[in-house]
Amino acid sequence: MNVDFNKSPDGLVPAIIQDAITQKVLMLGYMNSEALQQTIESKSVTFYSRTKQRLWTKGEESGNVLNLVDIKLDCDSDSLLITVNPKGPTCHKGTDTCWNETNEQSFGFISKLEDTITSRIENADSQKSYVASLFAKGINKVAQKVGEEAVEVVIEAKDNNDGLFLEESADLLFHYLMLLQAKGYKLENVVEVLRGRHK
Repeated sequence: MNVDFNKSPDGLVPAIIQDAITQKVLMLGYMNSEALQQTIESKSVTFYSRTKQRLWTKGEESGNVLNLVDIKLDCDSDSLLITVNPKGPTCHKGTDTCWNETNEQSFGFISKLEDTITSRIENADSQKSYVASLFAKGINKVAQKVGEEAVEVVIEAKDNNDGLFLEESADLLFHYLMLLQAKGYKLENVVEVLRGRHK
C-alpha cells in the first residue's frame, strides 16, 4: 500500500474509521507509517496520537478495540478508509460514534418505512391508517396479504409490464415488513440470518 505520508509536514494521514456491518463512520484518527504497519500486523487499529506524541492502539485502556477488516487508500494516496468490527463503544465519552450517534444497522429509506409502520401500530387509529386497520385484523390477515402480494409479483414477473412488476414488488416488500413486525422482528433480524449463511 503506497501511502504518501510526505504530503503532510508531520508525516500523518487521516484515517476514517467505518463499521464494516452498519457502514456508520465511527471516528477520525491519524496514522503515520509505523501506526499503519502495526495496524496491519496486529489487526487492531493503531493511530499516532498527536497529544501523546506516540503510537496509540484504540482500546488499549478501555478494551474497546477496533478489529481490522479492510483498509482502502483514496485516489490521492493521502487518506485511509479503514473498516472495522468495533468491540464496545468507539468514542471515549462512551457513545457508539464520535458524533454521538448510535451504531445501529440502517437500511436507509427501508428503515424509515419500518419506523413509520411501528408508529402506525403504536398509535393505532384503524379509521385513518391502513397499517393499523390491517394489524387490528390479526396476524393471519397480515400473513394472508403477504401471500396475495407474492402471487401478484409472480404473475407480473411473467408479463412484460415492468412498471406493474415494480409496483407489486413494492407492495410485497411493504406487507412483508408489516408481517415481520407482527412477529416481533425487523429486517435486520433477517439480514443477520443471511449474514450467518454467507461464506
